[in-house]
Amino acid sequence: GGLMSVILLCVLSLVLAGSGSGLHGRNASVSHEYCVLGAGPAGLQMGYFLSRSQRDYIILERNAGPGSFFQIYPRHRKLISINKIYTGRRNKEFNLRHDWNSLLSDRPTLLFQRISRELYPNADDFPRYLSTFVKELGLKVKYGADIGRIKASDFNGNQGYILTDQNGVSYQCSVLLVSTGLWVPQQVDFLGSDLVEGYESIPTDPEEFKDQAVLILGKGNSAFETAQSILGRASRIHLYSPSPVRLAWQTHYVGDLRAVNNELLDTYQLKSLDGLVEGRLEDIAIVRREKDGGKRRTAKKRSQTSTEGKEQLYLTLTELLDQNGNNISKVTGQNLPGFHTDNFSLRQPYDRVIRCLGFRFNFSVFDGSARPPQSSGARGRLPGITAWYEGRGTPNMFVLGTAAHSRDYRMSAGGFVHGFRYTVRAVHKILEQRYHNIGWPATKLPISQLQSWILRRVNEASGPYQMFGVLGDIILLRGSYCEYLEEFPLQALPQLSTLSGRPLTDHGLLVLVMQYGLNRTDTLGPGRAESEWTKAWRSNFLHPVLYYYNTLPTEKDMRQRPVGWPLPRPEAVHHMVEDFLTEWDQPISHSQPLRRFLEHCLQTDLRAFYAESCFLLSLTSRTPPLFCRQGYLRKQGIMGNSHLWQHAREAGLMADHHGHITPGDDTSVSEYLKHADAAVVSTMNFDL
Repeated sequence: GGLMSVILLCVLSLVLAGSGSGLHGRNASVSHEYCVLGAGPAGLQMGYFLSRSQRDYIILERNAGPGSFFQIYPRHRKLISINKIYTGRRNKEFNLRHDWNSLLSDRPTLLFQRISRELYPNADDFPRYLSTFVKELGLKVKYGADIGRIKASDFNGNQGYILTDQNGVSYQCSVLLVSTGLWVPQQVDFLGSDLVEGYESIPTDPEEFKDQAVLILGKGNSAFETAQSILGRASRIHLYSPSPVRLAWQTHYVGDLRAVNNELLDTYQLKSLDGLVEGRLEDIAIVRREKDGGKRRTAKKRSQTSTEGKEQLYLTLTELLDQNGNNISKVTGQNLPGFHTDNFSLRQPYDRVIRCLGFRFNFSVFDGSARPPQSSGARGRLPGITAWYEGRGTPNMFVLGTAAHSRDYRMSAGGFVHGFRYTVRAVHKILEQRYHNIGWPATKLPISQLQSWILRRVNEASGPYQMFGVLGDIILLRGSYCEYLEEFPLQALPQLSTLSGRPLTDHGLLVLVMQYGLNRTDTLGPGRAESEWTKAWRSNFLHPVLYYYNTLPTEKDMRQRPVGWPLPRPEAVHHMVEDFLTEWDQPISHSQPLRRFLEHCLQTDLRAFYAESCFLLSLTSRTPPLFCRQGYLRKQGIMGNSHLWQHAREAGLMADHHGHITPGDDTSVSEYLKHADAAVVSTMNFDL
């Protein structure tokens, strides 16, 4: 009997295995609670969180391995994401501030630095890292599943999604997580645009551009990367686009032109034949000097021919062609409007015109019922999503990664790995609350420890630091204690209770945000930084800001917030002065102003006291300070000694005499003993 049971189990296993492997048959169907579309960095990051919370998920990838975008791009193979290995610190959370390639996991060694030690790594290293990530964490990825159609469907009254691949296999998903990135080249239609080569297909050997005049359409990193690679071979390079070049070191936006790609700025400003020109792409026409009896050649054929004898391309303006009544198909280099003989900037002909205009989201696989709208910003290249990253009009479909950058386009780092690894983590917390009733993780703190917790976060937390102005820490005040929620999407603050599962009380809330100043200054000029803590609100560089609200801001408040502000106007706001070392740990400039702000909001004395001070205050006051009530009266506290007293006096925290301690004497108490060896609440060691 036992043998028969084993045989039956084996047969059943074979049948089940056969049905699983037979999914390539027509009309096969599988069902998962979560479907993640795309095995790039965002898809794998979400896969990690779904795996850790033991959810039913599958990651679908059309290619044979993860991160296939990076197998091709950037074309010249140098990443511009910082891989800074040596920071002088051992704190892993702090080090992620300067590691722009690693994904989040509970494996301390599963970092990108295991693959590459270069500050700007080779692009081939990134798919290798992602493969390691998948393998070591055992993520469920199905490769070779090319989803060609996504349609909405009703699952028990809730909108779900059915995905169909190239083999006719259907994947039924209660929740769809779209992480396909941006990979469709952005194009602009103008007269002669068929003569233009694309960034995605140009040769990468500089020798192919030898002694050629090149016009590049675009002024982003791909345009400058292309120009930089041929700088020593091309005869002249001109970059043309509507906007002036935006420099990342001026805008603080990592998607703008980075110094690693900007050598052409030197050759432009030092007048060495290269240059930048502004103009609308829709207004131009590319025409060519006819040769070979008027026979047209496509850009593809031109790239395969030698440079000798190849037709040359002219840039002109469409309106000038129309005014002269010329038919574009008959225009040649010889009969262009006469302005080419005068001082028009781009009057000389080009051997090549290259399009480097970036990428757009692939909307084509979505049926009408499942298609998110185009974003209002970013020229409609991205899907429109809510503040919690759900597609507008597509419930239970969330957009992750670079495709979700419409929320902070040109404002923060949500379009880049070092930013969206944190927004993915935030979306996962929202999924846990909505579909599994698991509230947003919160740390319960006595109010007396809040200042120390805030200081720890601003000095080491990577999420708010990378996603400045977008993700912030929420502190729900509960009287004598508070609940600390990390990295909540700030634009979703009006929906805080619903999304987090954490109710508010009438004590109000604090929001901690990292942000740059609103004053546009010369980023390398004199007076660019503010060092006086009394003028912290004038800080220009990244610094912590605390907002205090009595009640939760509404949707209307959010829409009507001041220009440039991440949040509506609060009851009280506190800027911690920018710091050259980004170390907000000094007693006078950082800790003491923060304490006084918290005391103002909480209407509570938050000073820290030595044990003997608490003893005296307990004897002389009906309500000793909170620190004494929550510490000393519970048999906690630290005895003062001559070394500690001396340090407090040298730091300017106490008067330089052994005066008698009274409850109202603010200058005669130890406020923040950073260098004390004993473990008092306000002592921090950020390298632990």
